[in-house]
Amino acid sequence: MTATVRREVIIARRPTDVWARIADPSDHPSWFVGMTSAVMDGDVRTITTGSGLPMPEKIVTIDNILRRFQYAITSPFFKSHLSSIDVFDLGDDRSLVSYSVDCDPDAMALIIGGAAGGALKELKRQMESGNEVAERLTPLK
Repeated sequence: MTATVRREVIIARRPTDVWARIADPSDHPSWFVGMTSAVMDGDVRTITTGSGLPMPEKIVTIDNILRRFQYAITSPFFKSHLSSIDVFDLGDDRSLVSYSVDCDPDAMALIIGGAAGGALKELKRQMESGNEVAERLTPLK
């Protein structure tokens, strides 16, 4: 059995603009607070957290039609993990971004879900300010 957490945000930007940021896995550290780097090797992304912990992930889906990005953390600490980021067109140049986390152990879903909520707030801040290369917030230590 897995736990599920979902966070959502509405961003006052066109879905194509928002999707361009999400569809690039190496760009995630620019808006995911607490992620300091992301190195791609084929369909494997290794992120480094603010504490210096490397975390291997398998990129499962990058669907430009559905605007869906999915990845699975493959660290042995997890029995299972799948996170999905979806971008929906609300019309009027607004987008709904949904970030869901399915995870075992359950407690990790809460931790990743909390981080995902902060990441979506930062993505919104950057995209609505028009400064998409804004300096990231300093990760908590």
